[in-house]
Amino acid sequence: MNSNKSDYPNEKFTAVKWNAGRLTLLDQRKLPGEIIYLNYDSATAVAAAIRDMVVRGAPAIGIAAAYAVVLAARLAWREASDSWCESIETDLSTLSAARPTAVNLHWAITEMRKVFNGIEGEPEAILLERAKQIHDEDIAANHEMGRLGAELIMPDSLVITHCNAGALATGGYGTALGVIRSAFNKGSIQKVFASETRPWFQGARLTSWELQQEHIPVNLVIDSAIASLMASQKIAWLIVGSDRIAANGDVANKIGTYSHAVSARYHGVKVMVVAPSSTIDMQIESGANIPIEYRNTEEVTDFNRTRIAPDNIEAVNPTFDITPAKLVDAIVTEKGIVQAPDTKKMLAMFG
Repeated sequence: MNSNKSDYPNEKFTAVKWNAGRLTLLDQRKLPGEIIYLNYDSATAVAAAIRDMVVRGAPAIGIAAAYAVVLAARLAWREASDSWCESIETDLSTLSAARPTAVNLHWAITEMRKVFNGIEGEPEAILLERAKQIHDEDIAANHEMGRLGAELIMPDSLVITHCNAGALATGGYGTALGVIRSAFNKGSIQKVFASETRPWFQGARLTSWELQQEHIPVNLVIDSAIASLMASQKIAWLIVGSDRIAANGDVANKIGTYSHAVSARYHGVKVMVVAPSSTIDMQIESGANIPIEYRNTEEVTDFNRTRIAPDNIEAVNPTFDITPAKLVDAIVTEKGIVQAPDTKKMLAMFG
């Protein structure tokens, strides 16, 4: 792995790209202060990048994983050309275990596996073609979701978004921010309120920065002020992404989404979840069965490498929570919109 630094903010940002035979990732831990791209030559290094939050957001993780399969196959072919399919398994297991909640990671690896049996000879070119297809399909899906979701938003609306579900979290354009971009271009959004999203501050560091790049009016709000904001402002929508959606419409998303959705229901604010169909997991009956990732508690007890909590304090750091389907007004995918989702409606569209 090596890095190169860009002159902030003059370069158009891309979270994931294939560049001269390597995977290049925008290091999202450094934003918004610096734009640094890291280059990867192995699947194990990509797995570490996913785990360490260099790349984040379910669709972007899936795309990075697809390219990582290409890197793994290249190495396996060099070391054991006759048995590369078997040799690649260790790398794929490491890759699959990098983030347990985001289903797009496992989906992308499964999609890449489907190509294995049809390969004769060196696998890299065929696998790279499929990885690029997954990347292109995600961008196209984002634009379609943006178009569909924007149709639900009335002119001059105020909206709230949580975490980052923009171009930085996808192949490009974004899911929740894709809807916001499309709606803003139609004149339907007056202002966006971005919640800070503790403890990684994706809303503060990433979403507010992305929206500034597009000249979309945005106010940053601390997480605990969202309910008060809904009470004092005429908020039309809470618009979020998702890392996994169960067969009944329950939604796993960044921690804090559930409490925002509860506040939204109380204050008459509608909730829109925007995610590609690859995020729908029809094999999981409800949110109760979605594995929730817990991360290092130092993310809670420390800030910028400085201790902010008492020594020896026990902390809990779940990365995601589950928003029940009954709190969701619309799930927007590239295949269509499921309004007031339940098992029957999800089966009708994704069965």
